Amino acid sequence: MENSERHGLIAGGNWIMDQIKIIDQYPHQDGLANIVDQSLGNGGSPYNILKNLSKLEAGFPLYGVGLIGDDIHGQAILKDCLQHGIDTTDLKITQEAPTAFSDVMSVKKTGRRTFFHFRGANAYLTDEDFPLKQSTAKILHLGYLLLLDKLDISDAQGRTKASHLFEKAQSLGFKTSLDIVSESSERFTQVVPSTLPYTNYLFLNEFEAGKIVEMDLDVAASLSSSTVNLDLCRFKEASDRLFAMGVLEWVFIHCPHGVMAFHANGDHYLQGSLMLPDNLIVSTSGAGDAFTAGVLLFLHDQKPIQECLKMGIYTAAASLLKPGCSEGVLPKDQTIAWAKQWAFREIKETAKLTDF
Repeated sequence: MENSERHGLIAGGNWIMDQIKIIDQYPHQDGLANIVDQSLGNGGSPYNILKNLSKLEAGFPLYGVGLIGDDIHGQAILKDCLQHGIDTTDLKITQEAPTAFSDVMSVKKTGRRTFFHFRGANAYLTDEDFPLKQSTAKILHLGYLLLLDKLDISDAQGRTKASHLFEKAQSLGFKTSLDIVSESSERFTQVVPSTLPYTNYLFLNEFEAGKIVEMDLDVAASLSSSTVNLDLCRFKEASDRLFAMGVLEWVFIHCPHGVMAFHANGDHYLQGSLMLPDNLIVSTSGAGDAFTAGVLLFLHDQKPIQECLKMGIYTAAASLLKPGCSEGVLPKDQTIAWAKQWAFREIKETAKLTDF
C-alpha cells in the first residue's frame, strides 16, 4: 500500500507507569529531600505520544504496540488507553515480567527531573510483536532505542532487530519515526546507526545527537533570555553526519531553547521555544514526547514544516504545566490559543550556513 493511501499512527516501544514525586530539592548522596506531592502518570514514548495525540484530538486512528505485565499498572494502562480511544489490540499482557515503571523525581522550583527506571515487560518486546502487514496506518513510531533490550540486540551483520523492523515497515509503505533515550552510556554508536537508513523522522535532543555523532552539542545559553545564540554550523555538521548514516528525510534536534529541523535536501528551519513564566513550569518530564506528538500530528496531515514545528513547541509548552507527561495537553485549537499568549524565543545563528 502506498503511503498516500495510509491513515493513522502506530506507536510501539516502552510502556511505562510514571510514579511522579515533586521534591523540594535534589539531594546529595545519602542526603534527604522532601516529597511535596506525588501522582501516577503515563510514561514511555508510545504511551505519551498516543495519549497526547488523543488529547490533541487527532483526526486519525491511534494504535499501541507493546508489552505490559499482568498487574495493576498494566490494567491501569489499558483502561487509560480505552478512555482515550487508543487501540490496544497489540498491547499485550506478558507473564515474563511486571509492567515497567519509573520513579520520576521532579524538583519543584526548576521542573528538572531525574528518572529511576525498571525495564520490566518492555525488555521482552521483539520485532515480531508488530503486526505491520495487516495495518493500514501511515506512520510507525518507535521509542526508545537503547531501552528496548531485544530490539537493541545486533545480529552477526551488526544490525539490530529495530533496524529490521523499520526496513520491513519501509517495504510496506510506512513512514518511520524514531526516538532515543538519554542514556548515560557509550552504546549510542553501537545500537543506533543500523536503524537510521530506514528512518524518515528522527527525533532527538542535543545530548542524544551529540552522543551518536560523537560531538559536543551542549547549549549553554540561559533560559531566562528572550534570545539564544546557537552555533548552527555545528548542529548542521551533526545533522550531515546523521544523514550520512542514512536518515531519509528529517532530523529534529530539540532542546529547552527550541528546535532545529534539518532535511536531507539541505533545507533547515529554526523555531524557538515559548517564553513561559517560571512559576507556570511544574515538570519537564514529558516535554520531548509532547514535542514529537505535536510534530507528528501535522506531519501525518502533510502540513508545512514551519506549522509542524510550532505545533510541537505549543504541545511541549502545554505539557510543562502539570506533573505528568500529558496532563497539561489540551485539544489542538485550545492548545494553540493558549500558547499564542506567549512570545517565542529568538534563535540567532552565530554563523550563517551560507557563510560556509
